[in-house]
Amino acid sequence: MRIAFLVNRAETEVDEYATTRLAKAAALMGHEVWYVGLSDVSIGEPDGQIGSHARPGIARGEDTLTSFVDRMKESSPERIRMDELDAVFLRNDSVEDRQDRPWASSLGSMFGQLLVAHGVTVVNDPAVLMRAALKVYLDEFPAQIRQRSLVTQNVDDVRSFISSVGRSIIKPLCGAQGRNVFMIVSDDEPNLNQMMESVLEDGYIYAQAYVEGAEDGDMRIFLLDGELIEVDGHPAAFRRVPEGNDPRANICKGGTVQPEEVTEKQRAVIEAMHDKLAQDGMFFVGIDMIGDKVIEINAESPGGLQAMEHLYGVDICPAVIEALERRTSA
Repeated sequence: MRIAFLVNRAETEVDEYATTRLAKAAALMGHEVWYVGLSDVSIGEPDGQIGSHARPGIARGEDTLTSFVDRMKESSPERIRMDELDAVFLRNDSVEDRQDRPWASSLGSMFGQLLVAHGVTVVNDPAVLMRAALKVYLDEFPAQIRQRSLVTQNVDDVRSFISSVGRSIIKPLCGAQGRNVFMIVSDDEPNLNQMMESVLEDGYIYAQAYVEGAEDGDMRIFLLDGELIEVDGHPAAFRRVPEGNDPRANICKGGTVQPEEVTEKQRAVIEAMHDKLAQDGMFFVGIDMIGDKVIEINAESPGGLQAMEHLYGVDICPAVIEALERRTSA
């Protein structure tokens, strides 16, 4: 299989990224692996082809994640035809580009749709990914698996929502990595105006009813074609625990990880999500759950795979690549 990983910038990839682990696994499994940054793509001459100046991902048996990604960065870009690849894995983060390179924010999905038209297998499905990357995508799933929510830029609407549901979380609709996430106890919160102003800097406010138990963190669970990934008897899941009184359990915000079993209620929620995720082409996603409620779907470049290795000594990347092989063959 000839596969490219489309990332924000190949030269800024990090060894601990989930993308590094996926690309290294694919290379060790004998696949031809390429890294392509959003600014490396070219479209047009001579016959409408989609090409790129890509860097090879070459793995050796003794490689660490660091040596693998460093070799890629040190390599000279080579001209390849992306429209002749077997598969392209979209691993760019649109939020990362929204501030410094707004022109790049939507290019991953756009390039992906062009490649699909040329017969390339692209995951996650780029036609749906632009919508699935927004937090409001969760509202397309059954009401019983999620909390009440509101998307708006109207601050009075937010106050009314909080007055109705009580303790709430507000965050940017297009946010990531815990940026501008606030817990609101009631609609008379003295700093509510300042909090809403901060969230509105990133566009729309996504307000969500608080889930009891959130103070103990959340569960990150990885799904493949809408099904729970399990390797060597270990479900691909772990608990993220916030630091101190911080309501955010994001690892990048100081949260820690702990081993955790997936409950029968959580498995039932996953089952309720299965058909839609599969139909939408959401090949590899991470969902965040508190108890039996889903609070977020991470469809765009989900991370955290290093926790599986650190907690359980399990690498789920080969299972993901094998599933991509089957999809490409089909």
